[in-house]
Amino acid sequence: MRALITGANGFVGSHLIEHLISIGAEVHGTIRSFRSDLSNLAHIDPVTYTIHFCDITDEVAITDLVARLMPTHIFHLAAHSYVPTSWDAPHATIDANIKGTLNLLEAVRRSAPGARVQVAGSSEEYGRVEAHEVPIAESQPLRPLSPYGVSKVGAEMFALQYAASYNLHVIVTRSFNHTGPRRGKVFAESDWARQVALIEAGLQEPAIMHGNLDAIRDYTDVRDIVRGYVMAIDNGQTGEVYNLCSGSDASPTMRQVLDNLCALAHVNVTKVQDPKRMRPSDVARLVGNGMKARLAFGWEPSIPLARTLADLLQYWRSTLHATGSKIPEPA
Repeated sequence: MRALITGANGFVGSHLIEHLISIGAEVHGTIRSFRSDLSNLAHIDPVTYTIHFCDITDEVAITDLVARLMPTHIFHLAAHSYVPTSWDAPHATIDANIKGTLNLLEAVRRSAPGARVQVAGSSEEYGRVEAHEVPIAESQPLRPLSPYGVSKVGAEMFALQYAASYNLHVIVTRSFNHTGPRRGKVFAESDWARQVALIEAGLQEPAIMHGNLDAIRDYTDVRDIVRGYVMAIDNGQTGEVYNLCSGSDASPTMRQVLDNLCALAHVNVTKVQDPKRMRPSDVARLVGNGMKARLAFGWEPSIPLARTLADLLQYWRSTLHATGSKIPEPA
């Protein structure tokens, strides 16, 4: 396997690099420029993978890279992936997520039509979901409620169109919420874990600021998700979409996630709602049906949420300890 990961320095990309190295793959990854943050990769031996500078919105750059590498497997993770930011920067979100995906697919069509391609979609594509439509299967109508969700629908449509029109081996995974060590602090559960670590160190008042706690989310550990990516790209059917999710009937509210983190804290903390953390619109309940992936290639998550949250909190504690006095702002 000669694997190319777009957005390799991101949260998921770093875990995917680790997993691919562990199974003996030749690993290549893209980052946007020499200014890109590589902190997520700092713990990985640099001789075990190769990084390439390539902005996926640059058609010439991605075309040249695919032609030079001739990868057997491509994991397309590069994207503007933070939902709230997409409200402030919808044009940039569309450019990165739709145009970037189109550029990659064109590069594959021209230079590496035999490559296996996984396009990382998102549960945010489902958007507005009625109570009777949960748990959400892949056949669910797509009603995105954010510019990010719209952009991922567009990227997915191109992926499926290229699979049908050019007989490329492209599959799409729609991952539901996933988290774990190295998750950026802009995401709710990681922000809360970071705040707990700061409070324990006496660097923040014992109050955790939060947004909407009523939303229900289907959480999976990122280490299970990247394992699912590899299983899907090798065993999924061309032109198909697969949910990657816990499929649990007991998916937690965000309040329960926060309560679990608070219970792990070494000090007593209170919770305070911050109006600035509330979204213009929010998906009330995102709980997936993962049966299609289980039947197609036998994937199911194995790491319980309690361990995931404990590992996430320990990551922020370790980061705080390593920096001595302050947790740096992640990219």
